[in-house]
Parts: sequence; structure tokens; C-alpha cells
Amino acid sequence: MSNELLLLSLTALSLGFIHTILGPDHYLPFIMMARTGKWSLRKTVLVTCLSGAGHVLSSVLLGLIGIAAGLTLSRLEAIEAWRGDLAAWLLIGFGLVYAIWGLRRAYRHRPHSHWHAHGDEVVHLHQHDHEKEHLHIHETAGEKLTPWVIFTIFVFGPCEVLIPLLMYPATQHSWWGLLLVTAVFGVTTIATMLAIVLAAKASFACLPFGPLERYSHTIAGATIALCGLAIRFLGL
Repeated sequence: MSNELLLLSLTALSLGFIHTILGPDHYLPFIMMARTGKWSLRKTVLVTCLSGAGHVLSSVLLGLIGIAAGLTLSRLEAIEAWRGDLAAWLLIGFGLVYAIWGLRRAYRHRPHSHWHAHGDEVVHLHQHDHEKEHLHIHETAGEKLTPWVIFTIFVFGPCEVLIPLLMYPATQHSWWGLLLVTAVFGVTTIATMLAIVLAAKASFACLPFGPLERYSHTIAGATIALCGLAIRFLGL
């Protein structure tokens, strides 16, 4: 391995880690949805890894097409910035829709009371909710669709820092260099995402939410929407 490729690989590793840590969109949606959707460990790992891979590979594909078409670095970065805005708005929209759905769900499943009369003419007041008694088809379908929505949003999300890293091996016509830089950046990004998500999932499992549990979907949606707003207007 040449010194240039070694330096690029170390840079890709560092940027992959920093890029992920500083971007809350890389882990907050998975943390919140795994918590509210009660995702299994296997599902959490699968959705996070697939979304991370789609996130990285879409930027690689765009970079390779742009380089082959002779686009300048500034032009490619402008396209990535546009993709970043689109991904942020998609996060905001998804978060708001999910929060509203969560409010409606919380209202439908609010605790309420019924009078019950028994054969011995004993009448008593019974309080319950329908959280576990009535599972509607559209709710189940929505929960199955959510991971694919997040995956799609992540495919639109850019890896701005990756494009410049691809320029050198591309100009040297080094496919080995392109593959190496992409692999180092991608593995680092996905591993960092997964470590944060799984650590948060384990922490949340130990925390009692009490009355707030009924509003967990609303809180998750609001958090995701705020994450999108932070990316769009604060540049996170």
C-alpha cells in the first residue's frame, strides 16, 4: 500500500467516525424507533446496518458518476448539499407525521372506566385501556413500513466528506484505492452508528417511563422532527 492510500484510509476512518458522531440523524431515528417499536436486537442491527450501507453507497455512486461525467468537486458538493436538504425535510416530515399518529394512538388507548355487573348483582368500576386488547391492521402495517421509510431517507442523506476522499484514487484510476477508501469509511460509519444505537437501546431498556410510555410514539416523532430541523437550520 502506498503512503498516499494509507493516509487516505486513516483520513477516511477518522472522518467516518467524526461525521457519524456529529450527525444526530445517524443514530437518533434508530434509537427512538427501536424503543417505541420494541424492535428486537436482530431487527435493530439489520435496519441500522442496511440504512448505513445505503447512506454510504448512494454517495459513492453519485461521486463515481460525477467523476466519470467530469463534474468538478464544487459541483458534486453542491449536489450533496441539495441531497442533505432533501433528507432533512424528509426527516422533519416523517417525524411530524409519526408524532401526530402517536397522539391519535395515545388518545385512542387512553385509560378509561367501565361499570361491570356480575350475576350476583355486584357492580364495580373497572379501569383499563385498549393498548394490548385491540391491535389494528393499519397500525401493524405502519410499524412494518417504518424501517423502510427510514432506510429511504438515509439513502437520500449525503456523505459530503466522502466525495473529496474519492477524488484522488479516481484521478489515479485506482479501483483498489476507491474500494479501500469506501470500505474503511463505510465500515467505520456503520460500526459507529451501531455502537451508539445499541448502547442507547440497552440504556433505555433499564429506564422506567411510567405515564409517558403512552406518548412514546409522539416523543419519538417529535425527536426525529427536531433532528431534521437541527440538520436543516443548524447544519449538524
